[in-house]
Amino acid sequence: MKHWTTKSGQAIHRISNGMYNCFLISYRNRHLLVDTGRKNSWKKLTRELDGLGVTGGSLSGLILTHSHYDHVENAANIKKKYNTRIIIHKREADYLRQGENPVIHGITFFSKFITERLSRKYLTRFCRYQPVDGDILVEDRYDLSLFGFNGYIIHTPGHSPGSTSIIIENEIAMVGDAMFGVIKGSVLPLVATDPGLMVKSWERLLNTDCSIYLPAHGTQRSKELLERQHKKYQRKYDP
Repeated sequence: MKHWTTKSGQAIHRISNGMYNCFLISYRNRHLLVDTGRKNSWKKLTRELDGLGVTGGSLSGLILTHSHYDHVENAANIKKKYNTRIIIHKREADYLRQGENPVIHGITFFSKFITERLSRKYLTRFCRYQPVDGDILVEDRYDLSLFGFNGYIIHTPGHSPGSTSIIIENEIAMVGDAMFGVIKGSVLPLVATDPGLMVKSWERLLNTDCSIYLPAHGTQRSKELLERQHKKYQRKYDP
């Protein structure tokens, strides 16, 4: 299990199930879980959380970066098992409450071809999940000091309307699907509701001074790579 530690000792553990990453933030016997992965990863997820000492009393919250099914399918069960609060942006709360996946739009030739023909039918049949209510609804920024952590959540829309990123000590950012880490030399996701807005969110992430960016799919990305990708796609989407 890969992990990172900030200068003050806050630890971030990556809990991975193939292409889907969840992250556990730990500090002084308190924990925050970021996303939950697919429902078929439930046993692995809870086994690793238990192995890291997570209990109902120590899991302070579950942060959902957005309400796409591959991030939230275990949310209802996490809330029940650990008796914890769910934190999500207010623009995604209704999707979570109804167990619905926001419609996706491809931004590459291949992903456009797939989403334009299959997304609505596929989402209706296969991408529903167990509904659950969010407990804390984030807007532009939410301070995590209330949970005992030096960090905050910021709104980074574009991939979806209510996508958020978690910033820990301005050192490490967990970015959900605001970036992908699958293709070498790229941070561009395959889908986004608003690519131009997503690129503006990259600028906001650069302004945090983080040097490590952890996407929900793939491996970590550097600030230098994000700067290059931001310049490239800023010209494309905001000429």
